[in-house]
Amino acid sequence: MQQFENFLTDRGSKYAVSGGPVSSRAEIKTFLKQLCRDKRYAKATHNTWAAILPDDGPAKGDDGEAGAGMVILRMLEREGLTGHVVVVSRWFGGTKLGGDRFRRVQDAVDHYMANAEGLDGAA
Repeated sequence: MQQFENFLTDRGSKYAVSGGPVSSRAEIKTFLKQLCRDKRYAKATHNTWAAILPDDGPAKGDDGEAGAGMVILRMLEREGLTGHVVVVSRWFGGTKLGGDRFRRVQDAVDHYMANAEGLDGAA
């Protein structure tokens, strides 16, 4: 599991991005459970995620941030990254971000793609 924290804030909301290899929905569930063992992530307002599974296709979860999982999924599709889950965590800072919340999700995924090691599935 690779995690990047303290690289993005917007109007009080703080973001982190995590990811790692997965090959099934069960592995995604295990990954999310492992992530949330850290109480900071368990207390995050949202842990949105997406993955493209080699044998099972796309999977995503919004965790209350409607549409955010699809944003991550589209970015994974553009990069050709399969067999890898990416999770964007947000701690709400008290000010609603409106549509900017999707730009921050994109920024977090971009940060992950640029800094994560071993992204063999990328085109």
